[in-house]
Amino acid sequence: MQRVLVILLSALDALVAAAIGVAVALAPLTVLWFVAFGAPDLGLIWQSSAVIWQLGHVVPVAVTLPEAYLAQTGIDASVASFSLSLAPLALAAFTFLFAARSGARAGRAGAGLTGALSGSLVFAALAALVALTGAAPAASVELWQAILFPVAFYAAGSVAGVVRVGWNAGDGGSIDALRGVLDRRPGAWPEVPELLARGGAIALTGLIGAGALALAVALVIRGPQIVALSQAANLDALGAVVVAFGQALYLPTLVIWAIAFLAGPGIGLGGGSLVAPVGTQLGIVPGIPVLGVLPETSSSWLLALALVPIAAGAFAGWAVRSRLEPRGSAADAETPGILWTLTGGIALIAALGTALLCTLASGSMGPGRLAEVGPDAAIVGVTVGIEVGLGAAILLLSPRRRSAARVGSSGSDHLRSRDEDDRSARGLPGAESPLSGRSSSSGWGGSALGWGGSTGTAREGDDADPDEAGPRR
Repeated sequence: MQRVLVILLSALDALVAAAIGVAVALAPLTVLWFVAFGAPDLGLIWQSSAVIWQLGHVVPVAVTLPEAYLAQTGIDASVASFSLSLAPLALAAFTFLFAARSGARAGRAGAGLTGALSGSLVFAALAALVALTGAAPAASVELWQAILFPVAFYAAGSVAGVVRVGWNAGDGGSIDALRGVLDRRPGAWPEVPELLARGGAIALTGLIGAGALALAVALVIRGPQIVALSQAANLDALGAVVVAFGQALYLPTLVIWAIAFLAGPGIGLGGGSLVAPVGTQLGIVPGIPVLGVLPETSSSWLLALALVPIAAGAFAGWAVRSRLEPRGSAADAETPGILWTLTGGIALIAALGTALLCTLASGSMGPGRLAEVGPDAAIVGVTVGIEVGLGAAILLLSPRRRSAARVGSSGSDHLRSRDEDDRSARGLPGAESPLSGRSSSSGWGGSALGWGGSTGTAREGDDADPDEAGPRR
């Protein structure tokens, strides 16, 4: 019965995620159409909303401008057909985060794989429905891409939520089996996978936060240029609302562009144009107001921005090293092999994660020179990996002070006891109670009704033998 409930709730989550994503485009378009033209054309509005939702999940859209529009605007027929693939990643980010929440709930219910699978299947069916009913002659998509790409975001989020909950609380299956194998390794090696994931996540989160902050500062500094582009477009109130709405959906994409700028390689705008700290060479830029945030010139002082990824790596290294928990002496937790593995692993995760983000934030935004816009994923990924790895190495590979080593050695028994408690909570074999030395599954030392009402944790300063300090008869 519980598994059936998880399936139903996961399917409902997938339905809500798809409905909200489509409604983000559908609701404003309906209101704007009603204000501008009176009675709305529901068919055309639905097609437009479907295309926006698909583009938001990195589905390339083949645009073909009608001949009547070309004749009216005087656009050359040679550029009437082009691909649009630069995605407004706000929609994809929402799908991923909503799916992660659903997967985490299924994992806590003990049916993580079932929940992730059922939710992904329902989301695939909904994506197929949107693709089939939202097909438009002026903006077409490949059916397999329109189904696979949105589902990939939802499935990745669901699996991430399931794995996170399973790793922290146990899943009674493959994740617990993997942790059991790792726990048999000596020293601090059993903690390395978790520390790698934690360090990589901290580095990527720091980069995203720095990119968002840099974008906010640039929006303030370049505000007059953005306003000037808006005025040059001669937009009425309705047009200004539409443009502002579209630019808001592209904010996550611009944050990733800011990360590429901070790292050093910068952003390409097609036709040899480049915006980077080492130099800026801009050609003809589309008159989109938010693109006024791009600097027209560069300064050698901007090279100092490369310290931001290094600082993110240093913070990740500090966070990871502070959580190294030896099972013997302090030296067992900080062997060269462990420290080099953590340093290289954090750098690799940051490089791959940044390269993936840059791939999603690149694409085509028009014909001609605008067919390739965005950061170079390979170059930015390698650069970020080197910078984050350098910062992590500073904190992970530098020697500790002797006082810190003595503190770590004196606290090894406490750390070993805390690790045994953690293993006991996950139900792994071989876990011992820190009080009685017996298995946590038997003996009064692990019982909730044990001596002094404790749950297996001795009170400070009690040196008496447990058998002599037992409950009174």
